[in-house]
Amino acid sequence: MLNVLARVRVNRVTDPIGRWLVGHGVAPDVVTVIGTVGTVAAALWFLPRNQLFVGTLVITLFVLFDLVDGAMARARGHGTRFGAVLDSTCDRVADGAVFAALTWWCLGVGDDRALGVAALVCLVAGQLVSYIKARAEGAGLSADGGLVERAERLIVALVGTGLHGLGVPYALPVALWVLAAATVWTVGQRILAVYRSAQAHAGNSVASDSADPAPSP
Repeated sequence: MLNVLARVRVNRVTDPIGRWLVGHGVAPDVVTVIGTVGTVAAALWFLPRNQLFVGTLVITLFVLFDLVDGAMARARGHGTRFGAVLDSTCDRVADGAVFAALTWWCLGVGDDRALGVAALVCLVAGQLVSYIKARAEGAGLSADGGLVERAERLIVALVGTGLHGLGVPYALPVALWVLAAATVWTVGQRILAVYRSAQAHAGNSVASDSADPAPSP
């Protein structure tokens, strides 16, 4: 959803930054790695120590690096296959660190096992959303779309975390439980999308076979 609504406006901000970095010899892969390392370090350092608001700000800063590396690839006029795999892998690492740190906080300082379950569901289901798409594309099928993709998951989680750090009651529990339900729903949506893609692919194969001329005797 956010990919459709915000891509053009975000690109207007990130594209000049990407061009400037490329012009100074910085490689997109370097920005990808820096953003991931920063996100992981901030999540695992600040959140378990109950520094939720500061942690949210620092994590958000490094998460935005993921927008810049894409702008850099556009500025260069092309990406690389390795860069695409690295970017996807780093996204999974960063997302896992954020939700693992939230789970750690819930089971530690937060002292809320039920909320820890919600955070853990977000962690596992979020990884599944991405895995289903990658596995489907590897099989030549489609699994696009869904209620909450990566951007939505991070926004909801970080907004809830930041507001909780500012003392807003129920902000984090509402965010995590809603996100857990929405992410599980998205897993179902993507599995259904893969099923429909597979059915359409099978139908096209049958139609193609029936259209082939019969061999002459």
